[in-house]
Amino acid sequence: MSFVNEKEREHTKNVSGKALERIALEKVLPSPENYELWFVYYARSVPEVVRVIDGIVESGQKINDYVCGEVHSRFLSDLRNEEAVRNAGEQVQNAIFNVSGMVEGVKHATKSYGNTLSDVSTKIGVAKSQEELKAAMSVASESTRSMLEQNQRLEEMLRESSQIMDELKRDLEHVRREAMTDGLTGLANRKCFDDEIDNIIQDSSERRAVFSLLMLDIDYFKSFNDNFGHQVGDQVLRLVARTLKDGLKGKDVAARYGGEEFSIILPDTDLSGAVIVGNALRKAVAGKDVINRSTGKVLGRITLSVGVAEFSGEKTAEELIVRADEALYTAKHNGRNQVAAAPSSR
Repeated sequence: MSFVNEKEREHTKNVSGKALERIALEKVLPSPENYELWFVYYARSVPEVVRVIDGIVESGQKINDYVCGEVHSRFLSDLRNEEAVRNAGEQVQNAIFNVSGMVEGVKHATKSYGNTLSDVSTKIGVAKSQEELKAAMSVASESTRSMLEQNQRLEEMLRESSQIMDELKRDLEHVRREAMTDGLTGLANRKCFDDEIDNIIQDSSERRAVFSLLMLDIDYFKSFNDNFGHQVGDQVLRLVARTLKDGLKGKDVAARYGGEEFSIILPDTDLSGAVIVGNALRKAVAGKDVINRSTGKVLGRITLSVGVAEFSGEKTAEELIVRADEALYTAKHNGRNQVAAAPSSR
C-alpha cells in the first residue's frame, strides 16, 4: 500500500510541476483556475480538456488568460457543480439512513414497551404483597424512562436532519444558480440559454405566440483585447453585460453565448419590437467610455453589431439561431455598429 501511495505522490508532483511550468511558459496568471486547468490537462483526467487544448495549439492560436478562462468555464465548472450535487445527494442518503435506523429502533422499543406494560399490568393484578407491587412498578418506571430517552434521541436526530436538509437545499440552490450563470459577466451562461430557448420554442408553439432572438457581437473585440490586455477585455465584457441587463425587463433573458458574443431572448416581442430593443442596447453600449481602472485613462468606446430573428415556427433552436447569426453577419458586413433583421422563414 505504501508503494502505491508513494507512486501516486510522485505522479502528482510530476503533474503539478508540468502545470506550473506551462503556466510560466504561456505567461498566464498563476490563478487557482489556471492551475486546475493545466493540472487536469497533464493528468489527462478530463479528455475533453486535453482535446480542446491540443486543438488550440495545433491551430496556432495563442493561449492566454482569456482562452484558459473559456476552457475552464466550459468544462471544469460543470464538473465541480456535478461533484457538489453528488456530495449533497450522499448527505441526504446518509441522513435518511440514520433516521430510518432510529425509527426502526423506536418501533422495536415501542413494541417492547407495550409488552412490558402488559406484563406489569398482569403482575400488578396478581401481586400478593407490597414488595411484588413495588417491583412491578419499578419495572414500569424504568421501561418508561428508557422509552422517553429513545424518543428524545429521535427528536434530536430529526431536528438535526431537518437542519441538514435546509442547508443542503440552500447549497443546491447556490449550485443551480452557479451552473446557469456565466462567472465573468453574471449573465445566463450557454447552458441556461440552451434550456431557455428550447422552453420558449415549445411554449410559443403551443400558444401560437411570438418571440424574437437577438445575437450580439462586440465589434473589433480581438483588436481591443490585444491592444489593452485581457484584464481590460474582461472589463469590456462586464460593461456590455451590465448594459444589456440594465436595458432589459420582465421575462427577457440575456446570456453570454460564447467569447464576445451575447444572445437575448425577447418573449412576446415581434421583429419590429426586437429591432427597437436591439438599437436601444446598441446605442447604450456605444455611449459608454471604457476606462482603464488602474490608470483612470479613457481607452475609447466599443460598439455592437446585432442580428435579429423572429420565431417563425422553427422546430429546433438551431434553425432560429442560424437565422439570427446570418443577420448578425449582415450587420457586420454592412459596416458594424448596427442592427440587421432576418427575413421570415415562412
